Amino acid sequence: MLAEGHGFGLAVFPLGAAIIATVFGALLLRRFAARRRPYEGVWAVALFMYAVASAAAFLGVANGWSTAEFRLYWLFGAILNVPYLFAGEVYLLGKRKAVGHAFLALLLVGSALATWLVADASLDVKPLAGSLPLGKEVFAHDKVPYHLAQYYSLPAYFLLLFGLVWSAWQMKGKRALRARTAGTFGIAVGATIVAIGSGIGAAYHVVPLFFVSLAAGVAVMFWGFLVASGARRGRVVRGRTSIPSP
Repeated sequence: MLAEGHGFGLAVFPLGAAIIATVFGALLLRRFAARRRPYEGVWAVALFMYAVASAAAFLGVANGWSTAEFRLYWLFGAILNVPYLFAGEVYLLGKRKAVGHAFLALLLVGSALATWLVADASLDVKPLAGSLPLGKEVFAHDKVPYHLAQYYSLPAYFLLLFGLVWSAWQMKGKRALRARTAGTFGIAVGATIVAIGSGIGAAYHVVPLFFVSLAAGVAVMFWGFLVASGARRGRVVRGRTSIPSP
């Protein structure tokens, strides 16, 4: 270990995020196995990435960050997670699966590149002594992995948010789809909580805000998914997606 732990009181939030994301991902994977809907399979991958990144953050906060934990956290949390969420949305809202297949193929190539760059990057281990190491400091000697988070995640987040809001707008005023509309907005709000909370937390080094937003955001997204899919009422809506396409 490169540093001492920072207490379970803070580490409990990324642990909670990892647990919620794992349950969420398992539910999506089960639905994908039953229905073979590509967006559910891709979203399951995204949620398992979220779980791995959050688990790495939990270990880093609880016991002190290692280089391996930071690389996992950065690759699956900061770089790849949001693009895979958006890839699922491309499948969901696109009229042709070929578009989703093409985007996913491109993303897989980008994922391989990002994995190689993060694994091969030279790290400055001094910032790992803190409870929340910043990418710009850890990758001070090799800025490429730090900038990958901006190049991959920022455009994907805004496109993801636009797609969610647009989907909800298409359902506006339709009483039968009221629950799905609320659920869709819930997913958008959850994604925004993670984006804003972690962004502000990292920028101003408000460590509790950063880690609380990880757990709160994925919990709200999970709630939105359950509402949108009808699972909160104990039923499965046949032939409908969790965020229905227009």
